Amino acid sequence: MVCLGNICRSPLAEGILRHKAADAGLDWVIHSSGTSGFHIGEPPHHLSQKVANANGIDISGQRCGQFRKEDLRFYDKIYVMDRSNYTDLNRLCGADWVPEKVALILNELYPGEDREVPDPWYGGEAGYHEVFSMLEKACEKIIEKSK
Repeated sequence: MVCLGNICRSPLAEGILRHKAADAGLDWVIHSSGTSGFHIGEPPHHLSQKVANANGIDISGQRCGQFRKEDLRFYDKIYVMDRSNYTDLNRLCGADWVPEKVALILNELYPGEDREVPDPWYGGEAGYHEVFSMLEKACEKIIEKSK
């Protein structure tokens, strides 16, 4: 799961998918990171944590990290939150870029539409609830497809 700073959207996506995978008995390695290094080592945004907790998911132990091109080799699938994240990953990976492994997460719900998960960073708590809802639906679809 990748967003810009790994502080709002991708930690939520990681927490949601990890929770749903565990409930489904799936032994998946799920991780999140950011394309920037703005928040390395920090916990997720307090509103991301609050919204996750309100939905029974604890993301307080996560720490922000930056995407490394080695991640593209390690993980089977990389989900990004928006087109900018996609472009940034392409740039970061350079010659190692494998476009088949990278997708906008909302394409799980809306194939080929390239819808973006909005960044709630600049808004209030309602935006975090909206993002949680979007990501929860996409993660549910990912789990359904694995069965």
